Amino acid sequence: MKQIVCQGPYKFIIKNSSIPQISNDEALVRIRRIGICGTDFHAYKGEQPYFTYPRILGHEISGEIVKINNPDTSLKTGDTVMINPYQECGDCVVCKNGKSNCCKHLKVRGVHQNGGMQEYVAIPITHLINTNLISLDASAMVECLSIGAHAVRRANITKGETVMVIGAGPIGLGTMKFANLEGAKVIAMDINRNRLNFSKKWASVEHLVHVKSNNVIDKLKEITNGDMPSIIFDATGSKKSMQTAINYVAHGGKVVYVSLIKDNLSFYYPDFHEKEITLLSSRNATEIDFQKVLQAIRSKEIDIDRFITHKVNFDNFIEEFKTLMDPEANVIKAMIQI
Repeated sequence: MKQIVCQGPYKFIIKNSSIPQISNDEALVRIRRIGICGTDFHAYKGEQPYFTYPRILGHEISGEIVKINNPDTSLKTGDTVMINPYQECGDCVVCKNGKSNCCKHLKVRGVHQNGGMQEYVAIPITHLINTNLISLDASAMVECLSIGAHAVRRANITKGETVMVIGAGPIGLGTMKFANLEGAKVIAMDINRNRLNFSKKWASVEHLVHVKSNNVIDKLKEITNGDMPSIIFDATGSKKSMQTAINYVAHGGKVVYVSLIKDNLSFYYPDFHEKEITLLSSRNATEIDFQKVLQAIRSKEIDIDRFITHKVNFDNFIEEFKTLMDPEANVIKAMIQI
């Protein structure tokens, strides 16, 4: 079988390998779709934390079961599945408390261990979710959208409150959408006007803030009648943005860091203290979040077809990858098809 391997920063190769054997606790899955994520871009550029090379990237994965030996599971050959990429230990204190997303010994496919950019994988049955009722494209997008769903759940939004999401990429868009579904009034902020316009149509955002055209604080005061948003989600992956997010939140509000950077953060503590800000990180997702996304897809509350703006064939991926990174390509979400 073919594998796409990231050998090091700015270097992909095609490799041939044997189809894996499976144990009774695993299923052999033929990969059909892989979403391309910001994590993959950062890994390619050498900017991804928790990462070593060489690595097969890809953690937004759907496929079909081609072999399964365990008679005690409802899964069967031919089922369409999404792969839960988070391999938790199950024994540490956070796993026992239902927070497997931040397991002390967590291994994420495509980051700590090889991911989905290959034709077949052996996956523990416990980490497969049946998605027969939705498309392969939608199945591969469950994990991506669950990041925003998890962040919104962490924030504990109250219906009617005003929140702002900074960053209108795929993770930010998912955060906007699930905040909207919780009844929040959503503001989107970005430097890219095309992405802002997309967020208004796709995520039903009420207000747009274009950083290059607005004085952000004045614009937010205008939108909120001087109150400022009660929750700020930062999904930019930008150190500068994450550090300035506390300037935009209301007194007594929350700042939720959804994105990840490989750097230190600092801000002026008296400003943070004066507002009594609650600062939260949001990492990965759990089964609860996967099911929330699946329900939203099944009920047509999420439009997957418009979310995926670019598709590339597995065999052409290496040649086309750099194009997908170009801002001029106006990529929202790119998908590899096998």
